[in-house]
Amino acid sequence: MKNLKTMIILGLILAATLTKAYGACPEAIFGKNKPIQLEVAATPKAIMEGLMYRTSLDCDSGMIFLFNPSQKVNFWMYHTLIPLDMIFIKEHKIVKIFANVPPCKSETKTDCLTYPSGDGILVDEVIEVNGNYCKLHNIKVGDTVEYKSP
Repeated sequence: MKNLKTMIILGLILAATLTKAYGACPEAIFGKNKPIQLEVAATPKAIMEGLMYRTSLDCDSGMIFLFNPSQKVNFWMYHTLIPLDMIFIKEHKIVKIFANVPPCKSETKTDCLTYPSGDGILVDEVIEVNGNYCKLHNIKVGDTVEYKSP
C-alpha cells in the first residue's frame, strides 16, 4: 500500500511538472510531421483508464502515458471503443509500434490481449493515437519524438 501511495504522489508531481512545462496539452512531433496534441496520463489511475470509453479521437491528437523511472509495460484495449496505434518510446526513440489494434469487446478483462504479450517492453512513454495514424504519416520504429509546449 505504501508503494502505491508513493507512485500516486510521484505521478501527481510529474503531471504537475508537465502541465507547468507544456501547458495543459503538450505536443509531440514525429520526424517532419505536424505536431499532435497530447493528453497526459501520469497517475496510476489515469494510466489504467487511458482512452477507455471514448467513441472518437481527434485526428491530430492522442494520449501520452508517462513512466518515470522507465519500466516494462503492457497495454490492452479493455473497454476501449476505437482502434488505436500504440507507440512505445524509450529516450525519445520509437522502439515498437502496434498498429491499428482493435477494441476488445469482452466484458472480461482476462479475455483482452496485451500488447506486447509476455513480459512487456521497457519504455518511459507510450503514445496512443487513432488506428492507422502511423501508416498514414510514415511513422516507424527508430524514429525520434520531440515534445514542445503549444
